[in-house]
Amino acid sequence: MDLGLEDKVAFVAGSSRGIGLAIAVAFLREGARVILTGRSAEPLAKAVALLAEEFDPQRVLSIQGDMTKPAEIQRALDEAEAVFSGLDAVVANVGSGTARGGWGLCLEDWQSILNINLLGGMALASAALPYLIARGGGSLTFISSIAGCEAINAPVTYSAAKAAVQSAMKSLSRLVGPQSVRVNAVAPGNVLFPGGTWERKLAERREFFEQYIQSEVPLQRFGRPEEIANAVVFLASERASFITGACLVVDGGQTRSF
Repeated sequence: MDLGLEDKVAFVAGSSRGIGLAIAVAFLREGARVILTGRSAEPLAKAVALLAEEFDPQRVLSIQGDMTKPAEIQRALDEAEAVFSGLDAVVANVGSGTARGGWGLCLEDWQSILNINLLGGMALASAALPYLIARGGGSLTFISSIAGCEAINAPVTYSAAKAAVQSAMKSLSRLVGPQSVRVNAVAPGNVLFPGGTWERKLAERREFFEQYIQSEVPLQRFGRPEEIANAVVFLASERASFITGACLVVDGGQTRSF
């Protein structure tokens, strides 16, 4: 299926590894030009080298920076605009599931997780939307989590932050719809990739977590980054031209609510 992304420009935050890198690869395979971002130089350089094995390096721009900090976000967007003359799709792959569990939480527990998972993504959205509007339309896609959809065994701070992301996404979609900008979210389930949270958990308690996946996920397996990426690229494409304000759950059937 032709997704209509040939020569489109996609800005993918947090794309030096894992889900973000898979999203960048998926866009490139559809003929798009891609901006990679990452906080650390070494993983970003490795990602660029990996992409150069398959794709024209001229179609990839890498920018080191923290995409939760307004000044660094603005610098990255300005550089992307200067190199590729506009943005058609922005993916806010911003956040971390590493959080303290339980209910005995202090204000700092809440503030740190909200900063990473909610406020950082909203800072990117606020900065990026003028570029999409100036282009005459485009798409903004947040990477959320099934923890934001219903109560699962996840830290309460993380769950609340991701639920807030989805609420903000819905409101933003109504605000910028008249400017032909579509705003959606993808909520992954349990995704396994090198260096990710689930790799660490399996190293600590493999039998326990494998049993958890068998009992909680109807497809009885972990997701792959590529499966999340396919959903993101679809939502950014012309094939999803009448979809906005939606949260697409990609979790192997784990969530139970309608």
